[in-house]
Amino acid sequence: VPAEVRAAAARRALIGRPARPAYHRRVSATPFPNQPSPFADVNLFDLDVALREAVAHGRAMWAREALSSWGATLGAAQTYALADAANAHAPELRTYDRSGTRIDDITFHPAWDALMQLAMARGEHCSAWRSPQPAAEAARAASCYLHAQVENGTQCPLTMTYASVPVLRRHAPHEAETWLSRIFDDRYDPRSLPVAQKRSALLGMGMTERQGGSDVRANLTRAAPDAGGAWRITGHKWFFSAPQSDAHLILAQTDGGLSCFLMPRIVPDGRRNNIRVNRLKDKLGNRSNASAEVEFDGALAWPVGAPGRGIATILEMVQHTRLDCVVASAGTIRAALTAALHHARSRVTFGRALVLHPLMANVLADLALESEASLQLAMMLARAGESDANDAQRAVARLVAPAAKYWVCKRAVMATAEAMEVLGGNGYVEENVLPRLYREAPVNSIWEGSGNVVCLDIRRALRREPEAAVALLDRLADARGANRRYDDAVGRLGSLLRDAAHDEAPARRVAQAIALTVSGAQMIECAPPAVADAYCASRFDDDTFGGAAFGTLPDVTRAPLILDRALS
Repeated sequence: VPAEVRAAAARRALIGRPARPAYHRRVSATPFPNQPSPFADVNLFDLDVALREAVAHGRAMWAREALSSWGATLGAAQTYALADAANAHAPELRTYDRSGTRIDDITFHPAWDALMQLAMARGEHCSAWRSPQPAAEAARAASCYLHAQVENGTQCPLTMTYASVPVLRRHAPHEAETWLSRIFDDRYDPRSLPVAQKRSALLGMGMTERQGGSDVRANLTRAAPDAGGAWRITGHKWFFSAPQSDAHLILAQTDGGLSCFLMPRIVPDGRRNNIRVNRLKDKLGNRSNASAEVEFDGALAWPVGAPGRGIATILEMVQHTRLDCVVASAGTIRAALTAALHHARSRVTFGRALVLHPLMANVLADLALESEASLQLAMMLARAGESDANDAQRAVARLVAPAAKYWVCKRAVMATAEAMEVLGGNGYVEENVLPRLYREAPVNSIWEGSGNVVCLDIRRALRREPEAAVALLDRLADARGANRRYDDAVGRLGSLLRDAAHDEAPARRVAQAIALTVSGAQMIECAPPAVADAYCASRFDDDTFGGAAFGTLPDVTRAPLILDRALS
């Protein structure tokens, strides 16, 4: 047995799962020969060596039993069926009731409610805040990563609710007392009631308008003072995420400048707020979730943060939603990989399992490296958000978060398309999960700042906080000495960072370089040497940072080890 395989077996023993031979084929009865069985009734946590090791590395082993239980729930055939149903039956807008009263209700398929109930019981919307403890963020990120492998639409309101908590605590302490007690409840409650009468509450956000898009300083929506510290909002939002939420954080112009407000869907006396849902967006993907275009006609709201500081206030929320964009995209890549690898192990072509053909093994191993690197990058960001993270970790994250959001979310689109090709024509039909994953993949790249927006955020951070670049290079230096290609890449990144603050044109190259080098450091420190070396050999060459098509690994001999690790 090669030394690398023995080392992999030893690593598995440490995390509690016995090794098995590479390319083990799951054989089960199917109606027709050579047709792989569905990838279902599996434990998504127990099958994921890299995730279990990342949880251990992030000091979140206390959550292992709960994560394993969640992995079994999500991997059940019944849960996959709920995900399919929720996306096949999109939410519908009910503008009026039978008496002609304007209600603007959003109705969901029962599968949506079932999935929301499962995820809220897991605490995805609040666990890190409700039960602060070491590695709470890492444990929550692992939970979200598993969820993303099955259904992404339900993650949207959960993510925004999670991201709203630090904003409410810091900038709206009077409102926070009422809202947080409901946010921290894990009983899903879709009823349209004032927050004081609800068991639990979910929050959304609304920033963009039709005339400005990402340029929120061009917003036209206005806020005027009302009685008792409240304000009245008049205007619109072009994208109003999860309009069924109990409240939204929104931006509106005041005499003091663009400001942030908390706008409830139902006002305290039980009446519906003056929020008119004009339509639900007909989106490419994320179809289980509702996104709306709305008008405000003197809608009641309460200020959050200082007047004129709306962008700075709501960006505190965006920093957390960006983390979840990375986590969810990494989960999407993982889901595409497992679908492709399960198929290739079970499908026989030209006399042997598809996975045994060298060219296919190269593609799958490359996808497996992308999946693990994306996971490692997401978990690194989660650790930087822990309550005990030091200043250097937080400074590094201010550069890495937008870079990871840029890179991982874009790679999810490529990865799902490549995985679809592994299945051929079967991968392109709707009975398979890959078309839904493919449609879902772009949303995280677009939502809360598309590629150019987040790349410019990196440039601004470099100009405002030059010490962040120093902290990043210091962090990357910790992994030097183990791989020549990585060491050379860190040197090239240093040169890029020195020029990045002064020139906008190469901003995408800078973002890609940051994401890849940090991923390389994480792989060197957390993955077996053979896996880390394969990643560095394929992502760093003598002149550029990687980004070629999948299936171009320079050395395919380690593919069996990589793939056995990818899906145990």
